[in-house]
Amino acid sequence: MPVLPGAEPFRHEGGDVGVLLCHGFTGTPQSLRPWARHLAGHGMTVALPLLPGHGTRWQDLQITGWPDWYAEVDRELRALRERCARVFVAGLSMGGALALRLAARHPEVSGVLVVNPANRLHGLAPHALPVLRHLLPATRGIASDIAKPSTAELGYDRVPLHAAHSLRAFLRLVDAELPRVTQPLLLMRSPRDHVVPPADSARVLGRVSSRDVTEVLLEQSYHVATLDHDADRIFAESVTFIARLAPGLVKEPESSLGKEGTAAGG
Repeated sequence: MPVLPGAEPFRHEGGDVGVLLCHGFTGTPQSLRPWARHLAGHGMTVALPLLPGHGTRWQDLQITGWPDWYAEVDRELRALRERCARVFVAGLSMGGALALRLAARHPEVSGVLVVNPANRLHGLAPHALPVLRHLLPATRGIASDIAKPSTAELGYDRVPLHAAHSLRAFLRLVDAELPRVTQPLLLMRSPRDHVVPPADSARVLGRVSSRDVTEVLLEQSYHVATLDHDADRIFAESVTFIARLAPGLVKEPESSLGKEGTAAGG
């Protein structure tokens, strides 16, 4: 099945700092592409993969599960580690949960950056999913929770329930592993998020073992804050965080890369 225009993965070969970005459930790299380009513009090596089952049609997501999504980002992280001296993991929503599990299982990760990280499944009658997924293939989508006018997220308009059931199991697994996260953590959250409530970020902050924690409130944005009014703040806070942990390895912005980047299809 062909990938939707704009949903292609993004990769940039930069310097010794590598950043792996993970997009959200039913979303695509489009939601994180401006973030990826900004990091690339500062000379970082950036990987933003398209997760299995995403970026084509929602029926393709129905036949995948969390082991597929996690295996993809784990492979990308291992490739970055071979290429870079310092590696960071980042993500939006479910992508934040993926990043946190990567950090829990790979202590060599230098830092974690998450935006509105998911910790529980909300709004899909989670306890009924084991039965409901056999009766109903999908429910309404969750994409484009954005305050900024005329801005849209490229994502499915339906949530396949088999995949949602797998996501629920994954989030429970990640929650159990959060105490193993010891790396510096930058958590950026939107108080007005209609997909992931503030309680999820509070749960993450309360369970990780990180001692170096920075929390940033994104007051002007909804869930997909990386495309919203606070996007520039996310980008700036990310560069500051990474530069502090990898001193001397983050470059001044390269204007051409900051605008266009080098992408697989992007």
